[in-house]
Amino acid sequence: MSLKLYNTRTRSVEAFAPLDPPRVRIYVCGLTPSAQAHLGHARSFLFFDVLRRYLIHLGFAVTYVQNVTDIDDRSIEAAIATGTDWRAIVQSYYASFKTSMKRLGVREPDREPFATQFVPQICATIARLIEGGYAYVAQDGVYYDVRRFDGYGRLSNRKLDELEAGARVEVGEFKRDPLDFALWKFAKPGEPSWPSPWGDGRPGWHIECSSMSHEILDPEGRGFDIHGGGADLIFPHHENEIAQSEPLMVHPPMANVWVHGGLLLFDSRKMSKSLGNFEPLADLLDRYDPQALRLLFLQTGYSKVMNFTEESAAAANTALRRLQASWRKLHAAAGGPPLATGKPPAPAALLERVERALDDNMNTSLALSELYAWPVDSVALGRDRAALQAALGEFSYALDLLGLTPDSSWLEEPKAELPADFFDRLRIALRAAQGDAAARVELDGADAKEAIARVIAARTRARETKDWAESDRLRDALARCGVVLEDSKEGTTWTIAV
Repeated sequence: MSLKLYNTRTRSVEAFAPLDPPRVRIYVCGLTPSAQAHLGHARSFLFFDVLRRYLIHLGFAVTYVQNVTDIDDRSIEAAIATGTDWRAIVQSYYASFKTSMKRLGVREPDREPFATQFVPQICATIARLIEGGYAYVAQDGVYYDVRRFDGYGRLSNRKLDELEAGARVEVGEFKRDPLDFALWKFAKPGEPSWPSPWGDGRPGWHIECSSMSHEILDPEGRGFDIHGGGADLIFPHHENEIAQSEPLMVHPPMANVWVHGGLLLFDSRKMSKSLGNFEPLADLLDRYDPQALRLLFLQTGYSKVMNFTEESAAAANTALRRLQASWRKLHAAAGGPPLATGKPPAPAALLERVERALDDNMNTSLALSELYAWPVDSVALGRDRAALQAALGEFSYALDLLGLTPDSSWLEEPKAELPADFFDRLRIALRAAQGDAAARVELDGADAKEAIARVIAARTRARETKDWAESDRLRDALARCGVVLEDSKEGTTWTIAV
């Protein structure tokens, strides 16, 4: 079986075939560091990290490019509002993002171009679009003429007349058509700017990706293999990239396969600071084992909508401990080979099952199931040390393929203990629960066990009145603090997540 991927461009699952084997060229839309990175970013980049790992495993020579949009309206607005240089704002958020990616085990891109480093190439692309009649200069910048491109809307499966119904010209814009979008924005007083043939300004959002992917991956204009990002980028960002790129190409399409990750909900709602359910990724990684969060994302198909809850995070933590316990058992039986994940020699039954799962449109959930189901106890019996080390090597390699890489921490039995800041976490979690009963839970004078008992009592009262939403909020408040509840006929018991 060969790798098959769902291609948004064709709306079908297809066998993956590189345009220039064994080379595989991938471009993924990266971060705009004008605000804190969040779980949605983590989900997207974790998936493409696994896809990249698997393509390398299959023997392909992968070039992975992930851009950084280091200039945009929000960073400029924040700089003006705070009197801070926009570069400092971008660098702060970018540094936090990079630290988070490292903690999650996401490998560094082969290239990570910044938009402001490619201004000459961006201007050259815009000039070609103007020359071809696809763009025009207006009073406030340069715009792309959407109606000049016949294929506009195909990626997102939208028609121009449908798009026109919801389009409008924003205040201060001078474009000819509400659907047209900015390629170059002329600078306003106090804004950062770069020179161009049409006037000082800065790139629009979409044009940077067309220019950078062309410059780095496809200078001949014959397309590259995979373009990726979150589903929220299909329209308008990726639709606009295609419109900008394909009129200038020798041989379209821009990308042979378009791969999009599903949206992430936080407690069944879209993440939003106004809803009070937004938490910076860096803070979540302080509260949870980063590998447990990684495993949580792998449990859901990459293209599906996923709902993050404190309960699901706690369950993922338990699942991770289960894998770690199996690995430790095999490691002890094998006599402890070096912590390495080199590709095991064939035949490798476990690895073959994991490959079959990943070949099926990167079914990481099924791949994890194969790892859970591997009979470690029977594998560890009746084998000589060489065979045991080979089995451990295979298990380690399969884990590493998903980015769940065994390291020295896997050798240690986890300790079941409450976090040192348990009371602070619990107070914050109860305030965030936003329920009447949650607000009335009194913690003063209680030790940790008594505090947990008081929350459980409040939850029991909520369940007796069939206030299931309040019950869930209180359960999740404890889960945020490392306490997992289990309900039975005899009542509710609690354990510490390890």
